[in-house]
Amino acid sequence: MEMRPQLQIQTVIKAMMEDVIPAMDQTNQLAMQSAQLTIGTLMLISQHLPLEYRYDCDELARLLATAKTLATQASGLAAAGQLAAASSAGADVLDRARAEPSEILDAIRSLRAATADTVRAVYAEGSDKVQSEVEKTVLAMSKEQLLRDRSWLLMQGWEPNPALVPAIDSLLAPIAKG
Repeated sequence: MEMRPQLQIQTVIKAMMEDVIPAMDQTNQLAMQSAQLTIGTLMLISQHLPLEYRYDCDELARLLATAKTLATQASGLAAAGQLAAASSAGADVLDRARAEPSEILDAIRSLRAATADTVRAVYAEGSDKVQSEVEKTVLAMSKEQLLRDRSWLLMQGWEPNPALVPAIDSLLAPIAKG
C-alpha cells in the first residue's frame, strides 16, 4: 500500500514491464503498442509530476506579467476591470505559494524523525506519567493519520466496508491563508 504517486507510478511501470507485457501475445502488435504507450505515458507523468507545481507557478507568473502589460494597453475598457480583479487574485495566490512540495515533504520527514527521537527519549528517560501522556498523544495522532491513509487509498479496494471510511476531502484541513 503505497501513497505517494511517484512510487505508485514506478510500481505500475515495473508490473507492466515484468508481468503484463511478458504474459501478452507478442504477435498482437496493437496490444504491444498499447502496452508500450502506457509505459511511456506513465514514465512521462513520473518525470513531470515533481515539476508540476513549479510549472503551474511559472505559468501563473507569466500570465501576471502579460496581464500587467495588457492592463495598460486595454486601459478604459470594461474587460480591464475583470483583468485587474483576476490579476489581484492571481498575485495573491502566487505570493502565498512560497514552499515547494518537496520542501513540505522534507519538513514532514524531518518532523517524523524528530518525533520518533523524542518518543524514544521519553521512554528512555521520562517518568511513567510522561510516558503515558506521550503514548496517548502518539496513538491519537496515529489513529487520525491511519484514517486519512485509509481514505486516501479507498479507491484501491482494500477496505472491507468502504462506506464507513469518510471521503478524504472531509478529513483534510483547509490550507491557512494569511
